Amino acid sequence: MAPSSSTALHSYADDTQIWSHLQTAIANSSGFKRWVREQHPVANEAAVLEPLVRRYLKETLETLAY
Repeated sequence: MAPSSSTALHSYADDTQIWSHLQTAIANSSGFKRWVREQHPVANEAAVLEPLVRRYLKETLETLAY
């Protein structure tokens, strides 16, 4: 049985909130801050936080997978 639309909306809201908190935690980590300084020294973190976090996670996971 497919989830009801209210369940799907609730799940989406939960996912959005979790992603927001995760981004904040990652952005506050020393590893992320060092990576931004090394890779993107002129980046305005507030304006491009989500793309930076996504790229950081992708590169970190690729490194771990290697």
